[in-house]
Amino acid sequence: MFVRPALGVAAGSALLLLGFAAAAPSPASAAPSVPSESVTVDQEGRMADGSVTLSGTYRCHGGDGPVFVSSSVSRPSSDIHYSVGGTRAVCDGKEHRWENTGTVPDNAVEAGRAHVEATLMELRPSGILLLPVFHAVEHRDITLVEG
Repeated sequence: MFVRPALGVAAGSALLLLGFAAAAPSPASAAPSVPSESVTVDQEGRMADGSVTLSGTYRCHGGDGPVFVSSSVSRPSSDIHYSVGGTRAVCDGKEHRWENTGTVPDNAVEAGRAHVEATLMELRPSGILLLPVFHAVEHRDITLVEG
């Protein structure tokens, strides 16, 4: 008669101990974590002779294919984005600078407020295709200055 309650207590205790063991930090998780992948956009971009230059930083870890930082610019109130080039990324876990320059149509953007999107994207081989894999994306309102 007393066996069933004792088994229940033993099973409950075992589950509780397993829960504590799973929650306890393991030596691997106690080590400092690897910084996450990121891309940032500088607060200011430049315009000169119909071209726009955008810049920022990125950090990524190895990939199976080439990785690029691409960027686009738009007016703050517009849904139309204009590509502003791409830069090949070095994915070694360290922070690096990127800078992209591209031409945009006349009067597409003007000095002052603008919206920028920067994307850290890998072209990963999949059979005979290269598929885009996004590592990080940043949206930021910036100021475009002449010169």
